[in-house]
Amino acid sequence: SFKNKDISKSPHTLKRKQAAPEKPAAKKPKGGESSKPGGTSKGSGNKDKDDNKFQIGKMRYVSVREFKGKCLIDIREYWMDQEGEMKPGRKGISLNPEQWNQLKDQISEIDDAVKAI
Repeated sequence: SFKNKDISKSPHTLKRKQAAPEKPAAKKPKGGESSKPGGTSKGSGNKDKDDNKFQIGKMRYVSVREFKGKCLIDIREYWMDQEGEMKPGRKGISLNPEQWNQLKDQISEIDDAVKAI
């Protein structure tokens, strides 16, 4: 419930988020440094990432990727950096295959709930 109270103060967080695109750009090289051994596989991984990315809205995608040896299904918003490259945003969720299957199993119930509103 504390998190909900923090979200209600979103005008302050929105101001921070406007500056945030610069911070992730600064953080990205750190991620690149930590994954230097996988740099060459990352190049082929980028192709795989593009192949495994499915658009579901403006700047919103479902992507399938591997992270620390585990399969993840991401549902995430993206943003454009200053170079025009799409970068994953903070808004999103990563599901493991079990969670993904649970979501798929409940699609008809979710659809019914949407229709009821």
